[in-house]
Amino acid sequence: MDTDEAARALAVPEDVVIDACDDPPLPEMGVIEQRWESESIRTDSIGDHAARAVDSLPFEDVPDGGEIALGVGSRGIANLPAIVAGVVEAVDERGYEPFVFPAMGSHGGATGEGQRAMLEDLGVTESAVGCAIRSEMDVVEVGRTADRDVPVVADANAAAADGIIPVNRVKPHTDFDGTVESGLSKMLVIGMGKQRGAKIAHEWAVDWSFREMIPEITNQLLVTLPVVGGVAVVEDQYDETALVEGVPPSGFLHREEELLERAYDLLPKLPFDSLDVVVFDRQGKDISGQGIDTNVIGRRPFAINEPEPERPEIKRIYVRDFTETTHGNAMGIGSADVVHRDIAAKLDASTTLINALTASTIRGVRLPPVVETDHAGLVAALSTIGVVDTETVRVVRAPDTMHLHRLYASTRLVELARDRDDLRVVEEPSPIEFADGEFAAPSLDT
Repeated sequence: MDTDEAARALAVPEDVVIDACDDPPLPEMGVIEQRWESESIRTDSIGDHAARAVDSLPFEDVPDGGEIALGVGSRGIANLPAIVAGVVEAVDERGYEPFVFPAMGSHGGATGEGQRAMLEDLGVTESAVGCAIRSEMDVVEVGRTADRDVPVVADANAAAADGIIPVNRVKPHTDFDGTVESGLSKMLVIGMGKQRGAKIAHEWAVDWSFREMIPEITNQLLVTLPVVGGVAVVEDQYDETALVEGVPPSGFLHREEELLERAYDLLPKLPFDSLDVVVFDRQGKDISGQGIDTNVIGRRPFAINEPEPERPEIKRIYVRDFTETTHGNAMGIGSADVVHRDIAAKLDASTTLINALTASTIRGVRLPPVVETDHAGLVAALSTIGVVDTETVRVVRAPDTMHLHRLYASTRLVELARDRDDLRVVEEPSPIEFADGEFAAPSLDT
């Protein structure tokens, strides 16, 4: 049985769902827009900002002509090829030999070829950034932690270089809260540790929280390895580059903590704290490490010894598809309550399980009920939240948890938006239209 046949076998037909729910009326949906103020960096100057970030780092301990390993990860960072190319050019102009290595833990199926392919999907190719890419899974042990005797490992190519510069976005993590979360330090500890390092870190996180582990191991790596510094990126609510900054080793943890606070302020959020149903057109590893950002949906059911966010409260989540670049990695799909058949058809079981095993979060890849169409998915979600009044039910449809500028919103939410300065009504509510059971209205990607 191929994947499409398996998906058809799993998917509950639309007529079965509609009949079981007595074909309920659906709310009308309009379009609202969040009003955000942000000053992103112009695209044509991204490379210059990256080069200035490199120029701020200390290179005095790097020998002339030495090799500089640039750690690049697997998340969907805006303008990533331009940022990396700017870093490469600046390093090269200083007379050093830069090369890129994937610093993405177990992603890409935990193979060198898979991780190179993931970088290529993100536009990071040798021709695009101007240097070699060394993508292998070999690691070396560079030490052990003082109290717990936990092995500390690093990419073998990076450890052998004369200098290391991680290039990463600083943002809230999906699984834990701490002074540093996703960013330069996590890339050193988990991303640079490849599959083995990521697995070690997640296993120990069960008893030793990430909020304590990552700073301790980061400090050890900064002492043990020739880390020149990092290039930190912060993005705004529009998923655009707001800051590119060089962070020297001496200020790694402190400055990253400050940048994380800014990233929290700029994190796009749903504009309502209480929602009945949220529909996401897609999820993926390029959107969030958990496919659906837990900070946006207020759910963190798979985190290790971590509380869930206080808001928003969402009764049902329906997910329609994967992003193309996630390659069927369904990490975090268990956050949804209902999924479309396309999810089941495109799910890569091996890649998903490897990621879940490495992260010690196998509950996060439990497959929710699968429906044949959007009509069935929306009806299933609405029919399981209690008595529904189409005039007051609170429903939102968004492209994904990263792109929340424009949203489809039910009548009640459109009315609430009229009285808020941070929201604007773009289109008045109208009946939902379907074509062969699928939403006729396109995704709102802007």
